Amino acid sequence: MGEFVSVTTDDHGVATIRLDRPPVNALNFEAWDEFAQAGTQVTDDDAVKAVVIWGGPKVFAAGADIKAMRQMSYQVAISQARKLQDAFEILSSIPKVTIAAVNGYALGGGCELAMTADFRYAADNAKFGQPEINLGLIPGAGGTQRLTRLIGLSAAKEWVYGGEMYDAQTCAELGLVDRVYPADEVYDRAIEAARRYAAGPFALRLAKKAIDEGYALDLSAALRLETELFASCFATEDQKIGMDAFIEKGTATFTQQ
Repeated sequence: MGEFVSVTTDDHGVATIRLDRPPVNALNFEAWDEFAQAGTQVTDDDAVKAVVIWGGPKVFAAGADIKAMRQMSYQVAISQARKLQDAFEILSSIPKVTIAAVNGYALGGGCELAMTADFRYAADNAKFGQPEINLGLIPGAGGTQRLTRLIGLSAAKEWVYGGEMYDAQTCAELGLVDRVYPADEVYDRAIEAARRYAAGPFALRLAKKAIDEGYALDLSAALRLETELFASCFATEDQKIGMDAFIEKGTATFTQQ
């Protein structure tokens, strides 16, 4: 698709968004743009039912390209920061189940990239962190917001204020990482899980919308949203397939329609 970010889809409807910018997958402005394009592509492609975000077997993404950022003015920084936020919002808003498969380092923008996914599967040697404070910066692509929502206010402050790295097991205990596997199994395990979601009903998309959008609303408004999306399930073929299979004691084969 692009120079640094590619999209491939297997026969099960699972798309892999792959970052490939050796040696450490540093995120430059071209990569951000390509992530936005990739997110739009998998959102619009009806053949894609679930998504895995991967940086390859060695490094997920070791942060931003500091050399490219060093001389930025305020005016350029505010413009680029908006583009970064927009790109990751596109990934976060993919209406299908997404899993980040993390090998090696996921630091700064790499950690923020992983947090755009619904789930994070990490190698047992993975390292996560938001080290921007060590550069005289703060996270600028969701790190102060998504991280807080995932691990809580105090823990997020410790991460952002301290700029340290944390291992996969610690991140699992905090709730940032959902599964920890041997390094050579992470991607395959993510694909395996994504295939299960890809075989699920269209209601998965509505569940994601209810949880993600409802989280930002007050409880009353969130419950109204849930009611509307619950009712919307009855306009899908999969609701009929699922209920018929239950009544007939069979196995549902969903169409995600």
